[in-house]
Amino acid sequence: MCSFQLTYAIFAAAIAAGKLAERMKFSSMLVFFFFWHLLVYCPVCHWWWGNGFIQQWGSIDFAGGSVVHITAGITGLVGSLILNTCYPRKEAEETRSEHTVLMTFIGGCLLWVGWLAWNAGSALAAAGSAGMALLITHLAASTSAFTWMLLEWLHTGNPTVIGTVSGAVTGLIVITPAAGFVDHTGAFVMGLIGALLSYPIIFIKNKVGLDEKPNQSAYPDAFGVHAIGGILGGLMVGFFANPAINLRAGAWYPLEGDKYTNGRQLGWQFAGIGITVGYVAVATAILMLILKITIGICNPEPEEEEPEPVPEQKTLVMQPVAMQPVMMARYPSVAMPAMMPMGMPMMGSRV
Repeated sequence: MCSFQLTYAIFAAAIAAGKLAERMKFSSMLVFFFFWHLLVYCPVCHWWWGNGFIQQWGSIDFAGGSVVHITAGITGLVGSLILNTCYPRKEAEETRSEHTVLMTFIGGCLLWVGWLAWNAGSALAAAGSAGMALLITHLAASTSAFTWMLLEWLHTGNPTVIGTVSGAVTGLIVITPAAGFVDHTGAFVMGLIGALLSYPIIFIKNKVGLDEKPNQSAYPDAFGVHAIGGILGGLMVGFFANPAINLRAGAWYPLEGDKYTNGRQLGWQFAGIGITVGYVAVATAILMLILKITIGICNPEPEEEEPEPVPEQKTLVMQPVAMQPVMMARYPSVAMPAMMPMGMPMMGSRV
């Protein structure tokens, strides 16, 4: 159990680190994540899962939508905004993708399979709840991937493998907090809404200059996919949680007769997610600023080396050479060329 939970902590740090890499000093990053785990991740984890006050309120997070994805995504955004102050802002360029298509596709497939174990394993039992969580996860990811592909097709005129993988990851994130609480209908709708909202939010974020690595890639990124997906999933579980699945009733399901009067779960989800976002943002900013003042966080940009001057090469110039009678007399059978390289000894002359 402890080892299983530690993988969540490692994954959260890896997501956030992807947004800080190459711009933050490696030594500072090691110090940052040491204190980040102690002061940010561990408190949030225990608030949601360790019988903390958020869990006691009734807020639910089945497999880490708030604990892992919101925490890592907000950390990546705040850390990147602070790191952006280290470098002069450059003129906006056309956003491009620097991802290797084959490697992204292979990684996305491996991640999808591993995510099934992640969500199903969060049931902490080899029972029907684990099987249901696996099915729900697969359904939401498939729906989100297909929806993202269609959105990209309509938006750019050309669907891409990178975009489809991003949609699948978005669906996996959105369903993570709800995998053990919703049925197949809820999973389908959550995957659909997750792609419909995450896709435009990412481009709006890039447009207003909140991209963690400006002008590098439209998607995927920690905030636009992980944080937004975790927030959407955490809120929608408060709406689609089915009491027949895990005794939690979302706002969609009636508690009194045929009236849909249950909004309490949705309210607790709003409260828990709001506290998580606020705490992570403030704590991350404080840690980053302390490190910036003390040991420094900015990784100096490599200086562009001027190309070495190309040595001048002597060019052979062709010029007419007069036929010397002496040479013709000495070598009557050899025809002298009409053009000879300048500086080249003539045939028969002493070198």
